[in-house]
Amino acid sequence: MRHLMPALIRMAAVTLVLLPVLAFPQPRPTVAAASDLKFALEEIAKEFERDTGQRVTLVFGSSGNVTSQILNGAPFEMFLSADESYVARLHQAGKTRGTGRLYAMGRIGLFVPKGSPLRADASLADLGRAARDGRLRRFAIANPEHAPYGARAREALRHAGVWQVVAPRLVVGENVSQAAQFAASGSAQGGIIALSLARAPEFARRGRFVLLPEAWHRPLRQRMVLMKHAGPQARAFHDYLTRPKAQAVLRRHGFAVPRGAR
Repeated sequence: MRHLMPALIRMAAVTLVLLPVLAFPQPRPTVAAASDLKFALEEIAKEFERDTGQRVTLVFGSSGNVTSQILNGAPFEMFLSADESYVARLHQAGKTRGTGRLYAMGRIGLFVPKGSPLRADASLADLGRAARDGRLRRFAIANPEHAPYGARAREALRHAGVWQVVAPRLVVGENVSQAAQFAASGSAQGGIIALSLARAPEFARRGRFVLLPEAWHRPLRQRMVLMKHAGPQARAFHDYLTRPKAQAVLRRHGFAVPRGAR
């Protein structure tokens, strides 16, 4: 028995060292993402948990607002922006690990809910006529001042020559997800939203969606980046997003995934 005592003491000491780790698992990292990613990223996060046993907390918002929050000290460990210029801004401010990685290219289109007097017309000609003849009362886009999808919607409306007549009838969402809700709920007669949202069943069953020509607006080059204080779980999720399985989810939700892009 005397020979067993030192071994038992050592085992007890190891248990006491490990106990805090076992009792208090590592906190989940918070990942901030542009709201166009809501459905795709939630699916990827579930796959990430199934494959690795690790979890992340997802927070969605407009890229501009998330950038302001990070600059003001928000403890996000990773950011997936809908416009790479916001990642560049954070990098210049010394907040990020490197310049990030291009993970997707987004698309916008016209969404027309069931019962709307608008036509799902990719030329936006009917939208202009509806604004003039009184059929259009409200039209939804994301806030172009801080939401990349809203900025591209404004560019497309200007390219189509209908911005001046549509602008007085705009209902502006805080982000593209909120703009999509305005359009799908019937609060507006239509809206310009992300393809990735229009493909989600909860929107697809509520109306019709047509893509707008890519040439009508600047490209939606979507870039992700780790913050300087990112921990191992956030780094693992970042790496997971570069794998074929996660990229297949992005493609299914309507994103173009650049190969080997940096």
